[in-house]
Amino acid sequence: MATEKAIKIDPKVAKYGTGRRKEAVARVWILPGEGRIFVKSSSGKEWNAKDYFERDILIEKINQPFVVTETLGKFDVYATVEGSGKPAQAEAVMYGIAKALEAYNPAFRTPLKSAGLMTRDARVKERKKYAQMGARAKYRWSKR
Repeated sequence: MATEKAIKIDPKVAKYGTGRRKEAVARVWILPGEGRIFVKSSSGKEWNAKDYFERDILIEKINQPFVVTETLGKFDVYATVEGSGKPAQAEAVMYGIAKALEAYNPAFRTPLKSAGLMTRDARVKERKKYAQMGARAKYRWSKR
């Protein structure tokens, strides 16, 4: 955790991408650097991605766009996340990074698209219906 912004975002150099997954929203900036990833949570704290997401599988998911485009360790990432849980936030950051990489170099679109990283996962929680316990579950029916 840092008290001041961990990465200075220069609008002339940095590229931006918004990622969404379920209720999670990630605003992602990438800029040339050494591969550092910082996440600002809705509480206002800034974290190193490994400290915030904790699980290695989520860190691998975040780095997937860099692995596909062979740019791992060449960009610093600054992301603000809010909503949903940490797995959905990690996928939102991944999608935001993919969009920012495309903005940085349009030639990256082809490998990112073939890896399935340029498609938003639109699955969200189904709404609860009236006269039911939940989205699908119903109250028990009694004949008498």
